[in-house]
Amino acid sequence: MDRPRHSDGRVHGAIVGCHRHDGCWLLIRRSQQVAAPGQVCFPGGAIEPGEERITAAMRELREELGLEVKILNLVWRHDFADRPLTLWGYLGTIGSQTPIPDGEEVDEAIWMTTNQVRTCSAVMAQTSEFLDALLQTTGNT
Repeated sequence: MDRPRHSDGRVHGAIVGCHRHDGCWLLIRRSQQVAAPGQVCFPGGAIEPGEERITAAMRELREELGLEVKILNLVWRHDFADRPLTLWGYLGTIGSQTPIPDGEEVDEAIWMTTNQVRTCSAVMAQTSEFLDALLQTTGNT
């Protein structure tokens, strides 16, 4: 893992779930230049040591998709058992902005229904677990 580790010895990352009025969730297809190329996941990325988690989540959406996100609340945390990585998952809102993917990190922005997220073969591991936490928080199904 090439990212700097935090004081707990782990790499930390922040991801954000944003949904539209029709219930679709914003996901990305990762570019060929990053880890897990071509995989589909919620947008986000590494939290730098000393950086606030919410600040990192907002920065990552701005860098990856050109979006200004409002973070509503923390809904999920996942500590990987097989590697020193902790993900923090947030519910956020972007209003009516249109995502503009940064080609270095993101091949495309994809709006997906809950069912599409659950059945997409390219979706990364733990995505369904984060989606469950988002659905529980929003009261959606």
